[in-house]
Amino acid sequence: MVDEPSAELGADRSLLLVDDDDAFVKRLAKAMEKRGFVTETAGSVAEGRAIAVSRPPAYAVVDLRLEDGNGLDVVEALRERRPDCRIVVLTGYGAIATAVAAVKFGATDYLSKPADANDITNALLAKGDAMPAPPENPMSADRVRWEHIQRVYEMCDRNVSETARRLSMHRRTLQRILAKRSPK
Repeated sequence: MVDEPSAELGADRSLLLVDDDDAFVKRLAKAMEKRGFVTETAGSVAEGRAIAVSRPPAYAVVDLRLEDGNGLDVVEALRERRPDCRIVVLTGYGAIATAVAAVKFGATDYLSKPADANDITNALLAKGDAMPAPPENPMSADRVRWEHIQRVYEMCDRNVSETARRLSMHRRTLQRILAKRSPK
């Protein structure tokens, strides 16, 4: 099965991996090399942008939140230098608003962590008009509610009182919801 994706890669197999989690990026680089990619890694927005400008790859996997800024800056630099680059944005903070922003900046796809090498390979090699398969584990109703509250909270610049007013919710109730971890 390792040789199967290699045929779909084409002549340029360059892949840029941008993530500030060293252990994760090393494991992912090794897994992607087994699938036929020629990987290069960066641990920050600055490193990612430098590689995007000097050696723009055919493929890229970019973490959304990095220690020195937003991964969308790397996506933008890649789009400017190489419009045909297939870019997947990864994040541990999966929210609909950030997915929309990533696609607007030019990402081909958006995956929430933890995403394995197979998910990433499938996203990178997916054909343009192909619809992704429905998720095996769709979001629960609690998770959808939490995502909506988070989106409104971000739209209100993290103002709890304004968010509560827009959601027709008591402020203290909203504070309790925001203090909890996201539901599965």
